[in-house]
Amino acid sequence: MRLIIGIVVIFASVIGGYIAMGGHLEVLIQPFEALIILGAAFGAYIIGNTGPVLKQTASIFGILFRGPRYDKAAYVELLGLQFTLFKLVQAKGVLALEPHIEDPANSSLFQRFPTFAGNHDAVEFMCDYLRMVTLGSNVAHEMESLMDEELETHHQERERLVSAVQALADGTPALGIVAAVLGVIKTMGSISEPPEVLGHMIGGALVGTFLGVFVAYGFFGPMAQSLRNIFEAESKYFLSMKVGLLAQMSGYAPAIAVEFARKALMSEVRPTFAEIDEATANLPAQ
Repeated sequence: MRLIIGIVVIFASVIGGYIAMGGHLEVLIQPFEALIILGAAFGAYIIGNTGPVLKQTASIFGILFRGPRYDKAAYVELLGLQFTLFKLVQAKGVLALEPHIEDPANSSLFQRFPTFAGNHDAVEFMCDYLRMVTLGSNVAHEMESLMDEELETHHQERERLVSAVQALADGTPALGIVAAVLGVIKTMGSISEPPEVLGHMIGGALVGTFLGVFVAYGFFGPMAQSLRNIFEAESKYFLSMKVGLLAQMSGYAPAIAVEFARKALMSEVRPTFAEIDEATANLPAQ
């Protein structure tokens, strides 16, 4: 909805303003100028990016329309999961985790938290580090370094897509100039035509500059920023897991470890202490 509103506002402001000051809409309809600019832009996009990034490109609009996938309810569930895991360790020891982390798809514990269980990357992250704990790796600062490295890699993989779209935004104004220059070249080849014909041709050529700047700053640039904001918001899901796991490894009680994890969240989706206390009150260890 937010994306649609933004697009409507952009077109209403630019096209509506142009028409209001007496401009003729048909002058802006230059399909070959659009072909030159957008075709060259996406050709450069293909040249400049690797196969994995090109595959990710197909999901851009889905991500933009969806927005961040985690709301407050998802974080309440995540913190409840961590509390349950940590209570299980407190009551029965770390080896009690093995049936769940070795076969998470069939774990009755994970199935009680469907949003988390449906997130393959989150399940893998949680199970990998809990598995290391069961194997004896319980030095918190060493585990923190490893987690930071993995989260940084995850961030870099997502940042490649953001950088690709931003490069598209940076390049399209220049490609608009290319289209405009080609239009001028075409016009110069018709210099013997009457002034009204030449005026129309020059106007069409200048549409190339307009279109390049318009799509760059009206669409591609904001798309890159929106993707960055979404990915940064979603990274807090993994940061919360990291902070909770490290607190548990450091010997804190489950309720305190979950409070550490809660504090890592952004304010707009962070549950209150009372909300987490209520959510975990009836979550006994598995």
